[in-house]
Amino acid sequence: MNDSQKLKNVMSQNLKKHLKRTGKTQTDLAKDLNFPEMTVSNWINAKTYPRIDKIQLMANYFGISRSDLTEEKPENIYTTNPQLVSIPILGTIACGEPIYVSENFSGYRYESAELTPSGNTYYLEAKGNSMEPTIPNGALVLIREQSDVENGEIAAVLLNGDTEATLKRIKKQDGFIILMPDNPTYEPIIVSELNPARIIGKAIRFTVDL
Repeated sequence: MNDSQKLKNVMSQNLKKHLKRTGKTQTDLAKDLNFPEMTVSNWINAKTYPRIDKIQLMANYFGISRSDLTEEKPENIYTTNPQLVSIPILGTIACGEPIYVSENFSGYRYESAELTPSGNTYYLEAKGNSMEPTIPNGALVLIREQSDVENGEIAAVLLNGDTEATLKRIKKQDGFIILMPDNPTYEPIIVSELNPARIIGKAIRFTVDL
């Protein structure tokens, strides 16, 4: 057996193992990650070998490292992974000047259910640097849907008739709400009748892919 076929066989065995472990089928894998089902079938049957970007997507899906798919490992070193949940990624949100929220669904991130807060959650991509150094430009920010947050917490806020959104720290003072940037070079936004705003969620954490 040549090295190329051995790699395909190892990938096939590991995919079958992790599909069984998570209770998924190859159809589920193809549908959830938007892969052609025939392509997944070829991987499962050791006919072809996936590209590295596809291997990373599958590793994220199973909650494992790439090496758990690409390398032959003794069975007894595997530990039971926690149940995974799929969190949708929606549009973008501004960390500078507010920008239009385009709720274009762009996929899922799969994370441990134990580390995911209760309630309805989704990811938004941060654009701009007004929340730096707390939240870097391009980070995916996990938002939990809620209509209010505590003083000093970071929230996703809709502005301009619910057509624009921004990510800011909430300051409640003398009956007013002020949307505070963490970057001191940006100006705060004062919420008023002439400049209304609506909190749509609390920022829980962010993640950045390298």
